[in-house]
Amino acid sequence: MDKKINIAVDGYSSCGKGTLAKALAKSLDYIFIDSGAMYRAVTYAMIRQGIAVYDLQKIIRLLPDLHISFKNNPQKDYYHTFLNGEDIEEGIRTMEVNELVSPVSKIDEVRSFLVQQQKKLGTGKGVVMDGRDIGTVVFPDAELKIFMIAKAEVRAERRLKELQQKGNTQVSYDQILENLNDRDLQDSTRANSPLKAAVDAVIIDNSDLTRDEQNKLALELALKRIMSDEL
Repeated sequence: MDKKINIAVDGYSSCGKGTLAKALAKSLDYIFIDSGAMYRAVTYAMIRQGIAVYDLQKIIRLLPDLHISFKNNPQKDYYHTFLNGEDIEEGIRTMEVNELVSPVSKIDEVRSFLVQQQKKLGTGKGVVMDGRDIGTVVFPDAELKIFMIAKAEVRAERRLKELQQKGNTQVSYDQILENLNDRDLQDSTRANSPLKAAVDAVIIDNSDLTRDEQNKLALELALKRIMSDEL
């Protein structure tokens, strides 16, 4: 399989996009890029600098100073997000960031700044990128586009378990469910690059799928697409 393709994995918050994308990247020996973490990194930087979402000029001035990268931790088999060389993986997964990342992602200047970076990352092919507009905006020519969905209640339960495993016991199921519904609405109705499935995307509803089942399904789709492109 010398031929490499780009794979776009989009979908709603806490649908397991990252889990599936990372598994695909590992199986195919591709590069994994978490685009959502890039928006979280900008949000985190704004919070740390005390910059409000409405303070557009300060946000614009902040952007050129942000260098976002990803490094795999072989011991944990997990990609960590780095901001200007600092590991900020834990910092970008807090409820404070959760509540602000959707309005931050609506800012045209932020989206343009990050989309430009994301497009460059895919020029060499062999990339699996997850997010909310990868198949429609970042990689519109991706050879495989996957759009993931799941019931909001299922996603809230998964997110609660994930936070608890990381030691965060301050947030409740109801808070998470409210946050997810709010983010779904904001992501789907924003004027710039709204969350929607590309017309040629494969829809995967993983409400009742195990992690292994969804990963197997996605890998089968990828291999079929790679082999068809080689013929």
